[in-house]
Amino acid sequence: MAKFYQLKAEQIVHGSLEQVWDFISSPKNLKEITPDYMGFEIKTDLVEKMYPGLMIGYYVKPLLGIPMTWLTEITHVVDHHFFVDEQRIGPYQLWHHQHILERIDDTTVRMKDVVTYQLPLGILGKIAHRLFVKKQLASIFDYRTQKANELFPVK
Repeated sequence: MAKFYQLKAEQIVHGSLEQVWDFISSPKNLKEITPDYMGFEIKTDLVEKMYPGLMIGYYVKPLLGIPMTWLTEITHVVDHHFFVDEQRIGPYQLWHHQHILERIDDTTVRMKDVVTYQLPLGILGKIAHRLFVKKQLASIFDYRTQKANELFPVK
């Protein structure tokens, strides 16, 4: 049986709930919060705001600069609270990513990510997870934390 993994990330963002939501819920901002080494390139037309059923296609280069097609669907959206993206085509057997916002006060938001994923290839997938996938995902979310701090600095 294939193993399921979960990555959880949480940070405090200095901005109003509306400002933070407007940024993270716009597909046009995905490239800005993705490390350059991932070679992230959106291949579908983008809308200003995401909605359930929205399909976003892009290329990424997660391993050795080899381009891969990735297609995600936005499956759930609760305005100013959370949205979920799920992989339809891509490197994972399963990818379910929850983006959750919680207002702390008028100028501070708790932002949480919960990614549940499964790799293909059985034992080879488990080895790949141990050798590099887990570290690479952690570094991507570390980068997003850094970018959020730059985009929403303490005033």
